[in-house]
Amino acid sequence: MEVLLHQIDAFADAPFSGNPAAVMPLTSWLPDELLQNLAEENNLAETAFYTSQLPPEAVGPPVDHPVFHLRWFTPAAEVDMCGHATLAAAAQVLEDMHPGADRVSFFTRSGWLHVDRTDDDEYILDLPTVASVEVEPDPALVAALGVTPVRAFSGTDEVVVLASEYEVRRARPLLSAFPPLPRAAVLTARGAEVDFVSRVFAPGLGVPEDPVTGSAHAQLVPLWAAEFGRTELTARQLSRRGGALRCALVDDRVLLLGRCRRYLDGVVTLPD
Repeated sequence: MEVLLHQIDAFADAPFSGNPAAVMPLTSWLPDELLQNLAEENNLAETAFYTSQLPPEAVGPPVDHPVFHLRWFTPAAEVDMCGHATLAAAAQVLEDMHPGADRVSFFTRSGWLHVDRTDDDEYILDLPTVASVEVEPDPALVAALGVTPVRAFSGTDEVVVLASEYEVRRARPLLSAFPPLPRAAVLTARGAEVDFVSRVFAPGLGVPEDPVTGSAHAQLVPLWAAEFGRTELTARQLSRRGGALRCALVDDRVLLLGRCRRYLDGVVTLPD
C-alpha cells in the first residue's frame, strides 16, 4: 500500500522557516497504531491525516466547498487541536486537489475548522478561541523554565508572561524537569517589532520546542487583544526557525494569516 506524503512549512515567511508539517491524505482511516507509527517515523511536530469520509458526528457540514475529516498526531500522541498542520493540509488540498476553490473545511476534535486562501496566496486559519484564567505561576514549571514571570494564565496551555522579548529569547528551559502538563508551556511578552512574541515547549507530547504553534495563538490572541485594547495583532514565534503570524480576534474565533512553503512530495510504502 502506498500513501502520499507532503511536507509543508506553515507560517513561513522565508525558506526553511515556519513549522514543518507532514500531510498524508488517506482514502480511508488506517488503524490508530499505524497512524501513530507514521507520525513517529515522520518525526515532525505534527502529522496531519485526512480523508473525505466524514464521521456521523460531523453535523452541519458546509456544502459549497471541499470538506474533510482531519486528525493530528505528534510523535507521541494524537492531539485535540493543531493550527500549523491544518494550514499545511489546507494548502495541499487547495493546491493539488481543488485548485479552483478558495476555502476548505475540516471536521476535527475541535469541531469545524476553516481555511481560506487569499488572492495573494496567503492562508487564513479560523480557530475557536481558547479561554484562560489567571493563576499563580507553578513554582516547579517556573524553575524548569528558568524565568521570572510577570503573570501566568492556565488554559489548554500554561502561559507565562515575561517582561520583555529579550527574556523570551534568552530562556533555556530544562525540559527534563517539566512537571506533567495537559499540553504545553508558553512563554510570551510584548514584542520589539511585532505586538507579541512567544515560544512553546511540549516535551510531554514529544515536541521539545515547537517552531510555530497556531493553536497556542488561539489562547494568546484573546489575552493580548485585551492587553492592547484592539483585535488585530502581529506576532512572531521565536524558535530557531521562527515564523510570522497576523492575528485577529472576531467574536469567539481567532483568525491567523500566514504563508505556506512546500518542501517535499513523496510516497510512503506501507507493509501489507
